[in-house]
Amino acid sequence: MHSAAVHQEAAARDGSPMESATAPSDAGDALTATVRGLLPSLTPAAARIASLIVADPAQVARSTISELSALAGTSESSIVRTARALGFAGYPELRLALAASAARQGPKTTLSSGITPQDSAEEVVAKLVHTESQAVLETATQLDPDQLRGAVAAVCGGGQLHIAGVGASGLVAQDLQQKLARIGRPCHAHGDSQSALTSAVLLGPGDVFLVVSHSGESRDVLEPLRRAADEGAATVVITNHPLSTAARLADWVLVSAGRETTFRPGAMASRISQLVVVDCLFVCVAQHTYEMSSRALRLTHQALEGDREH
Repeated sequence: MHSAAVHQEAAARDGSPMESATAPSDAGDALTATVRGLLPSLTPAAARIASLIVADPAQVARSTISELSALAGTSESSIVRTARALGFAGYPELRLALAASAARQGPKTTLSSGITPQDSAEEVVAKLVHTESQAVLETATQLDPDQLRGAVAAVCGGGQLHIAGVGASGLVAQDLQQKLARIGRPCHAHGDSQSALTSAVLLGPGDVFLVVSHSGESRDVLEPLRRAADEGAATVVITNHPLSTAARLADWVLVSAGRETTFRPGAMASRISQLVVVDCLFVCVAQHTYEMSSRALRLTHQALEGDREH
């Protein structure tokens, strides 16, 4: 089981400081992204507090604990427990971090709001570009370098590599498969549960099973992931939710930071941030297998150039 996810789960359950890449010393702009990713795994009371943080961190930073208690409809003790679960000593420290984050982000603009039926084409483009840019920046803050290094080491091994994802996540899985194939790392991408499961049960030590899942709760990939882990394969998960079932099952968890907006369901909102994670994984693998990767890229490029000449 992924150790970082275990620490986070324990923190959310008992209020102890969370050991993560976004500790209070560098929480900054990463804080709201972290809170958004943890939302589905929080208790109802903590989720109401977290929703207010995500919606308007500046307002929460201005609120006393009694004011936030009234806004969230929770007790003050719940606010303290939530602050500690996020890695802070208490609510005053959380307020300071939120104030610093709000100052860096500047005043909230209309670009941060959802798309409405009345928006012009220009406004739709501006809002979508803003949302996607934020997803990329927030993914950079969420992606744990230690987890990335572990995943890279696993992928660079010589065993079988299978990648699973369904729906929009399946497209991301195919993108990773295509990239790795171009640098000489044979792998297979599975877009349905049966294909993924029948491959997972044939894996063993030295092999790798990588899952792409925005929610980390899709039944189509959870059972194959469990079976691959049971067979001794290394497991890697790319997900938006670090406390999800898939994250708890995996050896290495790469956290993306896609956000949902109007007309943008989770599967669509996650794709850009997942592709950022895929590119980071791919480039690091190419670095660690530089000679093989360079040769493979050169040969495949020459082959494509020759094909175009005919």
